[in-house]
Amino acid sequence: QVQVVESGGGLVQPGGSLRLSCGASGSIGRNAPMGWHRQAPGKQREFVARISSGGSTVYGDSVKGRFTISRDNGKNSVYLQMNSLLPEDSAVYYCYVTGLEYYWGQGTQVTVSS
Repeated sequence: QVQVVESGGGLVQPGGSLRLSCGASGSIGRNAPMGWHRQAPGKQREFVARISSGGSTVYGDSVKGRFTISRDNGKNSVYLQMNSLLPEDSAVYYCYVTGLEYYWGQGTQVTVSS
């Protein structure tokens, strides 16, 4: 069994920053590929960023240049540094880890509003 837990969401003003954290534990190898998706009300889930076991990163077009994904070496922990936040970044952010399948967390709410 694999557990994925996110934290760090909250309310922030436009132009502000937040840092999300995610940890995965259980029956999964070290340095597994991990990533983030998000879903706003009434919209489909959207890819945000992912990081490979070797540290290679890929970002969704809407967050390139503003968000940075990183990980702890040798651990199944990832972080999403979000800068220059926009109201359209408001969503529930879901972390996942890749093993035999995709394992998802419960999500953390990010609200960007003045």
